[in-house]
Amino acid sequence: MSAAPSDLAAAAPGSGRAQIEFDDNLLLPLLYGERDAHLDQIERQLGVALVPRGNRLAISGSASATEIAHLALTSLYERLKRGQEVDIAAVDAALRFAQTERDDKNLSLWREDAGFRTRKRRIAARSPAQALYVKAMREHELVFGLGPAGTGKTYLAVAAAVDLLMTGRVERIILSRPAVEAGERLGFLPGDLRDKVDPYLRPLFDALNDMLPADQIAKRMSSGEIEVAPLAFMRGRTLAHAFVILDEAQNTTPMQMKMFLTRLGEGSRMVVTGDPTQVDLPPQTRSGLADALEAIDRVDGVAVMRFSEKDVVRHALVARIVGAYEARDSKVKKR
Repeated sequence: MSAAPSDLAAAAPGSGRAQIEFDDNLLLPLLYGERDAHLDQIERQLGVALVPRGNRLAISGSASATEIAHLALTSLYERLKRGQEVDIAAVDAALRFAQTERDDKNLSLWREDAGFRTRKRRIAARSPAQALYVKAMREHELVFGLGPAGTGKTYLAVAAAVDLLMTGRVERIILSRPAVEAGERLGFLPGDLRDKVDPYLRPLFDALNDMLPADQIAKRMSSGEIEVAPLAFMRGRTLAHAFVILDEAQNTTPMQMKMFLTRLGEGSRMVVTGDPTQVDLPPQTRSGLADALEAIDRVDGVAVMRFSEKDVVRHALVARIVGAYEARDSKVKKR
């Protein structure tokens, strides 16, 4: 009788060799990936060797890498047993969580349901920092998500908003961005108001399109359940029973940020995302994001989540690019 993978975790503790025995051979093609692509990914990232034989998988490498591979493969197998999909993104997430699990034996967050369900797909956290971000959005009325591009700040916030709208816990979603050009002067834009602001708000539409069918987006925008608007349109409003997201908040002025934060009404939640290192405001203009973080420090009901290049979940090269810029900027500051 074969054992579940978790029962064999102590097969070779700390030795650099381990073996997993799976109890359902039908799940192994999904676990290993097409042409063993998932196993190849784990081998490349950890420097281990994975050798499948029947319903067993042998792992060899350094003690730490072997332990991480064991944890990741076990969690992926359990994911398949729950009927969830395993793809390259899921493998990457499992490796990130396994690394954190190894460093902190008391960590249980990655075993929790750190994700949201939308009409198109289930959006799950892909790093421990993202899992903490998901938890913060569930538990706090105001959350700041700070960090470089590609860390999922805005995407997960939109997923949280869609989840709450679909389950009736909020009545509408309001997505906003400051209309600031990123170092370019676009000049006069033709068309009506929507044509003029669409280029600034396109990333928010892209996230929505990943989570809802196009006809649902159109219907809910027509009814006002989903609103995408420039920050300037927030003045004078009280946003009740809504999930409100302000993206690219580093490009607000202190006055704009204060105006936005004070729109929060009864039964609403607010998420503010931004990258403090990519401010496109005129020189000598203070960022409203930095100003707000300083002003509301230690205010009850507010959570601040900070991401780094280690949390980038786009392309592996994006993380290396962000890291290179941060290393260069750190050297400049020391000089």
